[in-house]
Amino acid sequence: MDLRNNNNRYYNDYPYPGDDRQTNPYYNNGGPGSYNGGSAPQQPPQPGNGKGSGFLLGMVLGVALATLVCGFVFVGMKVYEAVGSKGTAKKTSASSVVSEDTEKKLKAIEDVIDEYYYQDADIDVDAMTEGMYAGMVGALGDPYSVYYTEEEWNDLMQETAGIYYGIGAYLMIDPNTGLGKISGVIENTPAEEAGLRADDLLYLVDGESTLGMELSEIVARVKGEEGTEVHLTIYREGETDYLEIDVERRKIEAPTVKYEILENNIGYIQITEFDDVTTDQFTEALAVIKGSGAKGLVLDLRGNPGGSLNVVVDIARQILPKGLIVYTEDKYGERDEYTCDGRHELDMPMAVLVNGNSASASEILAGAIKDYGKGTLVGTTTFGKGIVQRVLPLTDGTALKLTISAYYTPNGNNIHGVGIEPDVLCEFDSDAYYDEDVDNQLEKALEVLGESKR
Repeated sequence: MDLRNNNNRYYNDYPYPGDDRQTNPYYNNGGPGSYNGGSAPQQPPQPGNGKGSGFLLGMVLGVALATLVCGFVFVGMKVYEAVGSKGTAKKTSASSVVSEDTEKKLKAIEDVIDEYYYQDADIDVDAMTEGMYAGMVGALGDPYSVYYTEEEWNDLMQETAGIYYGIGAYLMIDPNTGLGKISGVIENTPAEEAGLRADDLLYLVDGESTLGMELSEIVARVKGEEGTEVHLTIYREGETDYLEIDVERRKIEAPTVKYEILENNIGYIQITEFDDVTTDQFTEALAVIKGSGAKGLVLDLRGNPGGSLNVVVDIARQILPKGLIVYTEDKYGERDEYTCDGRHELDMPMAVLVNGNSASASEILAGAIKDYGKGTLVGTTTFGKGIVQRVLPLTDGTALKLTISAYYTPNGNNIHGVGIEPDVLCEFDSDAYYDEDVDNQLEKALEVLGESKR
């Protein structure tokens, strides 16, 4: 679920792949598998200047239209064969994108570029080819389905051990603006030292707008060589102007689980992501909490964008009673169930902190806890990502990540686009947190646990 570049990470939860086999020689059945885990804002209308501006605009459009017509006539003097007939193309495209017609059209486009494109020296055939593959997947209109180049796939494979090069921030696409957004900041990293916060919007990265970029593009721009700096232009709610922040890129070794014993003997475990190392880290944390004789547990999933489906299931098995944890259904109606034997069911009051940046695998765990009544959800409505992706490596070193199914909580709820509502609504008070070091949502969770013991 994670293309995690330099700890500027994004996630899609994944189960490991099954024994799928294809006849296409480019398909590679090996390698790790599936990942489970905005729309750009409309441009504001431009103001008019009355009849005069309308007349002038008409003249400009008329001249432009005439220029376009002349241009088309000139170029049209040489017609390049693309397809045999429109009817044949339509019929063929319904069954397969790759056809004799599409091959002809691609060759025609290439011929036109070769003959007319004036910056011939700048043509990068490899980049054009990769762009063609990426465009095919992008045309699905699914923001979670992605084509990975060989370099991107290698990054994905190399950065699953909890060691990263970057600034120490989790990234996602903000669904309301289409801009990049920081969903969480790791302690003792350059991001924290520079004063970055969760919910900061990345308006510009090194002067380039993130609006309309794929998340992988934003990540690629934020990451870089160790010791270099990236300049971020940040929009932060409550500020009167953009914030200009330089952040140094460094090697980040980030634990995914943090734990401590709070006042009144209440255990606290924060999970920042569900990575390969998270299961062992959580097991250790829970053992310490139980060994201390804690009277309750706060499980903090705020800002957790997700991770491995297998990992979150393993963690759920240390908390939930016997029964279903989550199930998925694909387009054929086939259902995969992930269950718990109940042998390690947690026997203490629990409050679970969630917010709008709790997504995907976080929602699987929070949804199961809520359905079984094993804990009280405190905070705000979660992100709402209830679909599963699978990564399919190809033999040439590239890979595809495709949405393959939807997941459902034990009670049969699909939360995609909806999220999970907390049992106790509590908006985050950022002023109290950053100015007074008071976490009002954590205070509310402790209050809920106090009430549950009475």
